[in-house]
Order: sequence, then structure tokens, then C-alpha cells
Amino acid sequence: MRIDNRKVKNTVVSIYFILIVFGILLATVFKSFEFLTESTFFVFFGLFVALVLLHSIAGYFEYDSDGAKIIVLYKGLILTEYVNYREKKIEISRKDLVGFKINNYILCKSLVILHRTYNDIKVKERFNVTLVNSKKLTYVKQSLSKTIKQNRKLIEKA
Repeated sequence: MRIDNRKVKNTVVSIYFILIVFGILLATVFKSFEFLTESTFFVFFGLFVALVLLHSIAGYFEYDSDGAKIIVLYKGLILTEYVNYREKKIEISRKDLVGFKINNYILCKSLVILHRTYNDIKVKERFNVTLVNSKKLTYVKQSLSKTIKQNRKLIEKA
């Protein structure tokens, strides 16, 4: 099963563009009206916080469980063709999957995958799944739950 959120990219880029244009527009308005200079700092600070929050939430998520391995990929949406500094990719075999959890915070959601390494050390990997559709996130849950259930049956047989 392949799941991704590539349709969100255009929306996120549009929001970035609107925020930047809004900031430039506010800069010219505040420069022409001298009586609004006290609140200028707070408006630009709020705009900066919104831009940073959007940047931290916006990301491309891909989940692939078709083959013998489960592949999870997360990378940023803006400037990923030029500077790919936020990419995180794991490839784990199905038998090494131990558990998972989806944390739903106020502003973001994260997928935590617990898996074993080659020397039996358990490792937690976190992925931001805020912009993934809830229906697609349900499919990810079902796929991971099915894999964990199969792993438990294999352990009981052994």
C-alpha cells in the first residue's frame, strides 16, 4: 500500500506566497503611516511566527508497504529540489517492526515507529504526519497493525 500527501504541496506553497506578500504589503503600509509604528513589531513578529510554524508543519510524507520492507519517507516541501536538509527515510523489514503510535498534539500529528535494528536494539523514529489526510492515516494504521499482528503470530509459533 502506497500513501503520500503530494496534493498538499500546492496549497502550502500558496500559503507561503500569501504570507510573504502580506508581509511586504504591511511593510509598505506601516512605512507610509508613521502613527502605527508602535504595533509594527508585534505584527511582523506574529507574521514571522506564522511562517515558522507553517515551515515546521509542512512536509511531504510517503508510506510504502508493498514489498518485503516497509519504507517511510519524510522531507520538506519548500526548496527540497535544491537543499534537502529535512529528509528522513527508513527501510525496515516487516519482521523488525515492533510497534507504532500516532500522537495527536494541538497543532501537529506525529507517527512514532518502534523497530529493531540488526543487533536487536529498539529504535524510535518520528515522522510529522500533520498534512496527511485522516483517511490515509487510517490506512497507515491498518497496515502497521496488520504487520504487528503477523509478527506476534510468528513469535507465538516459534
